[in-house]
Amino acid sequence: MGAYYRAWLSKADLFGATGCRDAARIYIRADAGQRTRETGGAFAESLLPGCKIPVAMEAAGKDQLFGGVGKADPELAGKAVRERLGPPAAVLTKYAPAFDSLTSILTGGGTAHRTVMDAAPGEGGEGGGADVPRPLATASTLSEVFLLEYTEGMQESALGWGRLTKEKLLQILELHTAYADLVRRTPYLARSRGSNLLAHILASLEQAKSGKPVPGALGQVGSALALLAGHDTNLSNLSGMLDLSWKVPGLAPDDTPPESAVIFSLWREGDGGWFVKLDFVAPSLDQIRRLESLTLDSPPTRVPLAIPACSSPRADGGCPWPAFRAAMQRAIDPQFTDLR
Repeated sequence: MGAYYRAWLSKADLFGATGCRDAARIYIRADAGQRTRETGGAFAESLLPGCKIPVAMEAAGKDQLFGGVGKADPELAGKAVRERLGPPAAVLTKYAPAFDSLTSILTGGGTAHRTVMDAAPGEGGEGGGADVPRPLATASTLSEVFLLEYTEGMQESALGWGRLTKEKLLQILELHTAYADLVRRTPYLARSRGSNLLAHILASLEQAKSGKPVPGALGQVGSALALLAGHDTNLSNLSGMLDLSWKVPGLAPDDTPPESAVIFSLWREGDGGWFVKLDFVAPSLDQIRRLESLTLDSPPTRVPLAIPACSSPRADGGCPWPAFRAAMQRAIDPQFTDLR
């Protein structure tokens, strides 16, 4: 992915095609977990090989950029989920074919002491999770495990004990997307966890536009690229806050597969007018599974994103800076931000 971004951004004249002279203009921040640290380091090396771009991260504990500031009110979180959920039984009925496929992978047609559909005690792992049917939460986790088996490149005979096909994988991933939609895209929950991240993104764009230091901006004045190595949860939070939507061929709407990203890009026209564009970028599951080289001729999927909250969108899909800034400020809840 880093090599693809280097080619893409070089073609756009943001970076040179070779060499390390642009290293000082790149800021990379990774969440504190091992996998996100590794992601940040791998991206740095593949973006500018041999240039040793530092990866910023918290030494230990929660990073509020990715994990959010403060806690959602449990009552408000539960109410917000219930309003979108409707009758829990209806959700289980809607996704019955996906549940059946998951059960067949897990049991191979045999019996089990407990099935995915059995009720289990305890709350979901995220805010509002207690109001989501437990089978959906469990199925979300299991389907993601099978996704990682597939994209890791495991032999077909080992995928789901030989019972997982790509067709079944795409079907059971509907359960993961449905769960993420409820607990990560529901607006109140999205704002409670994502406001701090979006506030830092807005500050970073403001700093790039003004050329002057802005509190909360990521990177230095003059930085041209900020990469944040976080989680699918962060992407879902941002999409819920801004009502963004995308469709990658072969995947469910608004799915967040491995290596996917939401790109905020700042543009200026010749007359000095500034505007912002958003894109969703993701390689296909088979591109990941086969470790295919990503190039401008063989790229990942890139989906331009409309910003529904933009009051005056451009014909090219961009949002003029004043309208963009106002839309971001409406989406951000200040009680969940800390720009110090």
